[in-house]
Amino acid sequence: MHYYQTVTEAVADLGDRGYKLNFNLSKAYLSCADQDMHLRPEEFHIDETYRFEGDTDPGDEMVVYAVSSESRGVKGILVNAYGPYSDEISADLVAKLKASQP
Repeated sequence: MHYYQTVTEAVADLGDRGYKLNFNLSKAYLSCADQDMHLRPEEFHIDETYRFEGDTDPGDEMVVYAVSSESRGVKGILVNAYGPYSDEISADLVAKLKASQP
């Protein structure tokens, strides 16, 4: 596991380590617009998770996920807010993301 001081540092290093795609949360899956791809919770694995807490601004509270899909042969990054700024997603997707956090 690596240690990063900022989200930018984490994203840059993960990109250098092959996590090239940018994933976004949809209601029930991860999506990658560049690849026109959708991954349901059972189609991907969370390899690493990094949580960043905002010292003064709750809007700075973010989680960076290193995501891979063996069946699709892809690796990418999901950056998401947590707390009051997090996205509304399905229970299956919430369970998958929560299971990966320390």
